[in-house]
Parts: sequence; structure tokens; C-alpha cells
Amino acid sequence: VQLQASGGGLVQAGGSLRLSCTVSGRAASNLDMGWFRQAPEKEREFVAAISWSGGSTYYEDSVKGRFTISRDNAKNTMYLQMDSLKPEDTAIYYCAADFGKVGGLTAYYTGMNHWGKGTQVTVSS
Repeated sequence: VQLQASGGGLVQAGGSLRLSCTVSGRAASNLDMGWFRQAPEKEREFVAAISWSGGSTYYEDSVKGRFTISRDNAKNTMYLQMDSLKPEDTAIYYCAADFGKVGGLTAYYTGMNHWGKGTQVTVSS
């Protein structure tokens, strides 16, 4: 499974960005997928996950109501719409995928098995 994230950039606080993650090597419909982020000098943290069908989603508390994860399996692509961005959202964002884990989407809080290179998101105050 190869994953490629894109869409990062520099935005002012309160602004929006949409990240994309394109899957190759496998059909995206076989995969649960998610977004993680790592800020400078901090541990990587979970952001959001979505089931293979798109029917279930799970968010980290700090992004609930501001970020929306979605996917288009016909395009082998997952998205993260980020609204009302804050300076503390500044990080490298990574997309990830997994073929399934016992416990559902909450089991991905600690990580997934397949990772793409990240895309930088910088939110200025």
C-alpha cells in the first residue's frame, strides 16, 4: 500500500485547508484510513479515522466540530477538511491505512500499519 498526502500549506488562524491522501497499490475500499499529526518536539498524535465504507468516523477531541474526514473510494482518495484552524494545529500531517483491527476505529488511536509521507500545515496567529 502506498499513500501520498497533499494539500498542506500556510494559512491564517480561522482559515481552512483540505488535505488529500491518494492510495495506490491496493483498492482504498479494502482499507480503514486515518490522519495523524506531529508537531515540533511533540509525539505523533491521532487526528481522525474513517472506516473502509465511510460509514463510521472517529475524531480526536480537540478537532471535533472543526475537522471532517471523508473518502471517495472511486477515486482511491481520503480527505481531511480542516476549518477554524488554530495555531496549535500546526504540524506535519500524515495519512495512514490499515486492513482492519479488533475494536473498530478507536483501536487506531495508537497508529495504523501503513503510512505515507506527511504534508506540512502551518497556521499563523
